[in-house]
Amino acid sequence: MVHPDEDLIVAIADRPGDPDKGIAEALGHLDLDDFRDKVVCIKPNDTTAEPDDTKACTQADTLRATIRHIKTLRPKSIVVSGGSGAKKTPEVFKILGYDEVIAAEGVEFFDHNQPPFLEVDLPYGPQRKIVVNPRVLEYERVVSLAQLKVHRTATVTMAIKNIAMSYPCAEFYGYPRVEQKKHPHNILKDKQAFLVGMAMRFPIHLAIVSGHPAMIGTGPIDGKAVETGLVIAGRNATAVDSVGAFLLGFETNGVQHLRQAEEVGLGETYRPSTRDGGDGRLKIKGLAVEKAVEVFRTAAYGEAF
Repeated sequence: MVHPDEDLIVAIADRPGDPDKGIAEALGHLDLDDFRDKVVCIKPNDTTAEPDDTKACTQADTLRATIRHIKTLRPKSIVVSGGSGAKKTPEVFKILGYDEVIAAEGVEFFDHNQPPFLEVDLPYGPQRKIVVNPRVLEYERVVSLAQLKVHRTATVTMAIKNIAMSYPCAEFYGYPRVEQKKHPHNILKDKQAFLVGMAMRFPIHLAIVSGHPAMIGTGPIDGKAVETGLVIAGRNATAVDSVGAFLLGFETNGVQHLRQAEEVGLGETYRPSTRDGGDGRLKIKGLAVEKAVEVFRTAAYGEAF
């Protein structure tokens, strides 16, 4: 069991051009002893990609760095679990170079977009039942390996959304899921609340948000990619995503699924009045939030302002 204090720790690293050091530095601040002898799922952001455009997704070197660090924790096994949104998962994995990383590192690949299908209940939001592959219920530790991005309908897309919008089987709902080509659903009726319902039903045990690259403008696919060395990580996805949102320019009340997640008890969020956990809430390890904001703004806009 994770000690409650671990949920309050958010680690930030800045290692431009070196995802191995960035991942290792950020995760080095966290207690991950409970990953030992567990079936660990690593879910990268694999939304969609083209041979000449992979900026919306987790990069292959970030995935490799994460796999290698998780190996040091001595898990029972590691599964890279994918569920692309607009294309077949193996096609996207090949474009991104994930297949080469998976083969070289000797871990398993699983496409959770495929059948068999299982309908499970959701405790919150507009969609109270969702169809998933039952394999996702067998993962003992889930690592959401997300990107730092804006999103035109979810405001931001990081660790929570990376799982929530990938687990629903695209072979059941259609590619992309939101177009409802096969089976109607209510996800878009209140997408922000849907993300919360999914986060409640499918826990994330380690949230990693990479700024290699981050995305501003019109995300989650067609925005401007900006290269930073930032890695944000923690045991609580709500906390991690709230720090990432602050870097993008949003406080908790400006991102409805983070506000709702905090209200239903899914974790604390970062607020400017509690800079670096000054009042005993979030405890920032590594790079201070104020410095991370400077790094991000300089990369994105050319100045910290």
